[in-house]
Amino acid sequence: MNIAVLLFDDFETLDVYGPVEVFGRLSDLYTIKFYSLNGGQIENRHGVSALTEKLEDIKEDLEIFIVPGGMGTRKEVENKLLIDKIKEIATFSKFVLTVCTGSSLLARTGLLDNKTATSNKRAFAWVVTNGANVNWNEKARWTIDDKYYTSSGVSAGIDMTLGFISDRHGIDFARRIAVEIEYNWTEDKDNDTFKVE
Repeated sequence: MNIAVLLFDDFETLDVYGPVEVFGRLSDLYTIKFYSLNGGQIENRHGVSALTEKLEDIKEDLEIFIVPGGMGTRKEVENKLLIDKIKEIATFSKFVLTVCTGSSLLARTGLLDNKTATSNKRAFAWVVTNGANVNWNEKARWTIDDKYYTSSGVSAGIDMTLGFISDRHGIDFARRIAVEIEYNWTEDKDNDTFKVE
């Protein structure tokens, strides 16, 4: 299955590389490529950079589209060209996975309207302003609604990705990957220990 990972300036490092680590363990099943609106080198505040292809180069047979979060989302929610491109790609993708405040970008497309979604709990109050018609779940570690998977903040993207793997290949398969990466997987998607009380 082909995976397209969206990057933009100031993406959150673990939002991207957590899921990439999980999918990357299954290189016989998943092929990962990085994309941005205009292609080229994209860098974040941690000084992590990656070479990307242009979003327009993504083919319509895409299986998985990953939209991370990070401080860059505060700017990118106003980037109409990017939001329109996210909407186009998310519409034809078989699955769409957002991590952290990446759900704010997807919410701006309108594709999450009347769907359940979550996001980073520390940024939750801001995220929800980007999707008044989204059924925001403040307690979930990650959510699933139709083809849309959304996760809470940063490390929750790993939990969601393992959950996605579990849904596709079985829970024992996902647990083996968690052991391989020495990660304590939060298997209960409905309870985020970082929720704001």
